[in-house]
Amino acid sequence: MSSGDTDAHALTIKEENEDKLENVDEVATTMPSANIYITASQLTSEMMQNPQVLAALQQRLDSIVGTPSGYIDSLPKVIKRRIHALKNLQVESTKIEAKFYEEVHELERKYSSLYQPLFEKRSLVVNGTYEPLDDECEWESENEEEEEKNGEKDENEMEDKAKLDGEDEDIKGIPEFWLTIFKNIPMMQEMIQEHDEPILKSLQDVRVVFSMPEEPLGFTLEFVFDSNSYFSNTTLTKYYRLQSQPDEKEPFTFEGPEIISCTGCKIDWVKGKNVTVKTIKKKQKHKGRGVVRTVTKQVNNDSFFNFFAPPDVPEDDAEMDEDTENLLSSDFEIGHMIRERVVPRAVLYFTGEAGDDFDEEEEDEDDDDDDDENSDSQNDSDYDP
Repeated sequence: MSSGDTDAHALTIKEENEDKLENVDEVATTMPSANIYITASQLTSEMMQNPQVLAALQQRLDSIVGTPSGYIDSLPKVIKRRIHALKNLQVESTKIEAKFYEEVHELERKYSSLYQPLFEKRSLVVNGTYEPLDDECEWESENEEEEEKNGEKDENEMEDKAKLDGEDEDIKGIPEFWLTIFKNIPMMQEMIQEHDEPILKSLQDVRVVFSMPEEPLGFTLEFVFDSNSYFSNTTLTKYYRLQSQPDEKEPFTFEGPEIISCTGCKIDWVKGKNVTVKTIKKKQKHKGRGVVRTVTKQVNNDSFFNFFAPPDVPEDDAEMDEDTENLLSSDFEIGHMIRERVVPRAVLYFTGEAGDDFDEEEEDEDDDDDDDENSDSQNDSDYDP
């Protein structure tokens, strides 16, 4: 058979297979009901064994991935007109939702003044300025309930009191409170380097300060430090600006206030103590004279304190590179988490009890990954269950 005959034969087979694909439904509707299932199954089985049919089917599926179903486009103009009216109503609804979130922010600002005395007292206890009274320290844990049932509670209380009386009175407050919290949070733990830890041990408090009503929507994180040998600042700040307005071009993407920019602060490092840079030495050889010299220069260094020097957000909708976009996205997520979860529930992050939230999130992600792996394995031609 010549190559021309082969091509013509292949084209004929392809057309026949495409006709089969298009006429499966017709077969089902014209055959008697008792024979529909058998005939359709036989036809499908025959087609699925033909590589050309499979290729044509795959090409057709690829062409419709990510495209609308076509249902809306097929509707009469009078119905499309009404859908446009519903979308305009949805835009108005989104504007009301934005106003709602602005008032929620105002409520947060109002209630922050009610939380403040509690947070201030927490800071006094953590830093050893205030020693809580006995009645303030009463707390019955699950272990204590079990001990009480077994009659061991009174004996343990006497032992604990003896230990307390004999302990070193020089221990003030709760050492390394905030450092421990940050290390219990996976996302923040990744930021902390070994050279950051001595500085973070002097961190006394983390506060959230909401913007005033006349100011743009936003909040400031304040990191309060005890005097240390690394920098002269007593407080490092990070300001986050929020936006609670739907995008004019894509109003239906609005899901509440979002962080749109952030601003750090200047750290007044003591000479030779800046952990965000490191000095490297490099040997250079002169091409002509062959003289070797050692050159030193400073380069950026991984550090928690880079958190206070975020990249700028481009203005006028200018595009940013992928690395900057990922860095800002992570920064915004951390800022939101500190404000919403860490500061209000600090003691639970210190004990690790609030860490269960992260465990659940990681388990969900692992489950998703497992599902993907199982799916990939079962789609693999070499997969043998």
